[in-house]
Amino acid sequence: MVGMVAAVSGSAVPAVAADQFIPLPAIRTGPIAPIGTGIFGGFIDYMTVLNQRDGGINGVKLVWEECETEYKLDRGVECYERFKTKDGATVLSSYHTGVTYALTERARADKFPLVAVGSGRTDSSDGRVFPYVFPLVSNYLSEHVAIVNYLAQREGGFDKLKGKKIAHVYLGIAASKESIPLMDKQAKQYGFEIHNIELALPGAEQQAQWLQVRQIRPDWVILRTAGVAGPAALKTAQKVGYPMDRIVGWWWAGAEEDVVGVGEGAKGYISTTLGPSETTFPLIQEIIKQLYSGGKKGGMEDPKRVGSSYYNRGIVHAIIVTEAIRVAQGKFGKKPLNGEQIQWGLEHVTLDNARLRQLGALGLAQPMKLSCDNHEGGGAVKFQQWDGKKWIVISDWIPSDPAVVRPIIEEQSLKYAKEKNVALRDCSKEM
Repeated sequence: MVGMVAAVSGSAVPAVAADQFIPLPAIRTGPIAPIGTGIFGGFIDYMTVLNQRDGGINGVKLVWEECETEYKLDRGVECYERFKTKDGATVLSSYHTGVTYALTERARADKFPLVAVGSGRTDSSDGRVFPYVFPLVSNYLSEHVAIVNYLAQREGGFDKLKGKKIAHVYLGIAASKESIPLMDKQAKQYGFEIHNIELALPGAEQQAQWLQVRQIRPDWVILRTAGVAGPAALKTAQKVGYPMDRIVGWWWAGAEEDVVGVGEGAKGYISTTLGPSETTFPLIQEIIKQLYSGGKKGGMEDPKRVGSSYYNRGIVHAIIVTEAIRVAQGKFGKKPLNGEQIQWGLEHVTLDNARLRQLGALGLAQPMKLSCDNHEGGGAVKFQQWDGKKWIVISDWIPSDPAVVRPIIEEQSLKYAKEKNVALRDCSKEM
């Protein structure tokens, strides 16, 4: 690859003083490997195009190194500790919510931003308490509110949710459990029954849980799986005869890898998405032309996955991180930046439609504005439906409800601040 140095599995990257080093805690093996290979493949491709087309960011080349985590907590922490000792390591993209919890205070002490798109701890959306953690684009509570809003829309209004049964089938991980207290609260508020049904990792065997679903006979199923558990859920739901068009998955159960193996059997299944699975966006077309045409190989071993759900999420992630670097260079100079400077850049990212159009990503990413107290950004999702061969977007960006979500976030973040004796930042001074 021209103009950069890339490495995998933790091998060293010899960055030079003029390079901006981006560490990548990869997930190329283990139960959610399709997620990691797609996201980091897209992330790498975007950085590669910036290097080849623009010479990096304002003349600063991007270099990176991967450290394989296997989606294991201890490996994720180990990769962080190794990365933070390297010269120039500045911002870590963690897609293991448990790792993000484990590293929260270390990141604060090390002034080392932890970022992810649609992942991480929800309470860290409050940047007053969590200055170095960014659950970018949309957090799990925002997504959950959007899902309930969608179900109410489908039923004809919130009052029509009364008496309905909703089964919540979820993988036993921290991320999928975050919305349960809010779901229980909304069940009382709107009068629907909620049945929480947990799946043990990795979630490949689900017969007992879906037999339970069949016995409950819910009006809707909210599905929160990831990796191998996604297709296993849909195949098992098909076996027990539960209708696909009554299942709404979160964004970790809304990728091609979740449905392709089920094919026509998954027809009608609905999920949220943080960006459409398409190759028609000008940016994706440019990536294909530069990195994959004529037999060239980019960051994806399988070029057919370019433009897929996880790949495009990696593109969105890379756009936000590199825009933060670009914004921070405007304040601190066109040079490699440290973690504290990139943290400032992240809190000053604005992606409006005009900027997204310039990037060739209008419609791929939602407009968003990050700030000192808002580390989430947009907070919206789209809904998509599997037609047996591809995902079809069936909604515009559906926003969350800050009046519902923000008080919960602040309650949790302030509780954390009290427990950890963390002083709240005065965001009026962080301009």
